Amino acid sequence: METVLKDNIARRNRSNRQFLWLIIAGAVITVIPIFLIVGNLAVKGYHQINVAFFTEPSPDTFQAMTAAVNGEVIPGGIANGLTGSLLMVLAACLIAIPLGLMSGIYLYENGNTRYSRFIRSLTEILQGVPSIILGIIAYLWVVRNITRGYSALAGSMALTVMMLPLIIRSTEETMKMIPITIREAAFALGVPYYKMIIKVLIPVSLSGLATGVLLALSRILGETAPLMLTALGSPAVSLDITKPVSAVPLLIWEFYNDPNMVNLVWSASLFLMVFVLSLNLLSRSISAKHKYI
Repeated sequence: METVLKDNIARRNRSNRQFLWLIIAGAVITVIPIFLIVGNLAVKGYHQINVAFFTEPSPDTFQAMTAAVNGEVIPGGIANGLTGSLLMVLAACLIAIPLGLMSGIYLYENGNTRYSRFIRSLTEILQGVPSIILGIIAYLWVVRNITRGYSALAGSMALTVMMLPLIIRSTEETMKMIPITIREAAFALGVPYYKMIIKVLIPVSLSGLATGVLLALSRILGETAPLMLTALGSPAVSLDITKPVSAVPLLIWEFYNDPNMVNLVWSASLFLMVFVLSLNLLSRSISAKHKYI
């Protein structure tokens, strides 16, 4: 009997080790493409990274061709894309963050009502809609009927619609993780309902809310299709929200279509990849260091 038991334990230990190595192999296979992508971008894109890359607008074809013929670094950079992305992202955040937080809190507080179930279903559907479809809708509704032309405002509207589902769902799930005893303690002290939400629930769940917002930002920073149909692009640096502006993803697409600017494709892609990865790492760091439970 004892021999059989030892054999069973040994067999289970071997199975556990085999399964562990299988999981490790799967994780390595998953991570390898990320390192290959980042490494390839770093090798091909670091040549163009300099001060001018962040402070000067994108060059024209003649400047890029002249630099390529002479074997020089392409002059100019992505300043017009950086300012355009910053302008549209800030405008989108001003709308999406408050609206998303309020909607998520409402779904948490009224989770079983018919209206809440409808909003939740609509949010899940919207989260799965391709970005190009959202761009077309933004073009038909905003560009043609509201702004009467391409603009940073129209681009920010498209990005707002993309941010909302992520913020709403992350806010609701974050609120669900807060112990009910915290609410009960606030009510026991005579705290009004609205103050309980503003001064208790939101501060306690701030790290989770910030993580959701950062993940939403990570998604919209790399979007190109909606901006092609709303912001259009611009070769000059512009901070006018009513005029067409460029963005880093739009510049990457424009560089790709010009054979003289291939080097700028790698550099701009490297910058965008590093920035998005940094936001994701920051969100994970905030979530890990600031527990609210």
